[in-house]
Amino acid sequence: MAQHNELGKKGEDKAASYLLDEGYRIVARNYRFDRKEVDIIAWDDDQLVIVEVRTRDSQYHEHPRESITPAKINALAYAAEAYIMENELDCETRFDLICWIPNDDEDKWELEHITEAFYPMA
Repeated sequence: MAQHNELGKKGEDKAASYLLDEGYRIVARNYRFDRKEVDIIAWDDDQLVIVEVRTRDSQYHEHPRESITPAKINALAYAAEAYIMENELDCETRFDLICWIPNDDEDKWELEHITEAFYPMA
């Protein structure tokens, strides 16, 4: 596995642990539909949360949140809608972003959890 893929996987694992610690109930990881992927799908009380996880090492100059493009937002919305239809859900849905910037000390990675980070585009 390429080094950036390993970093991304580690970031997703840490994000899942963080969400569980915060009381979220994770129902899917790496959900795929029609070549689109959602990193984490979870429940926060009665709200479905679609979570995109971005992990960047310190050599990147942009903040991870700046890497979310309109195309990525549309892909997440497309996959989220498929998940909702597949599971016959009728619920509020929000899109969150969890950003990680690793540190040499794995227990001290910089975390930013942005709730309602973006909205699907029409």
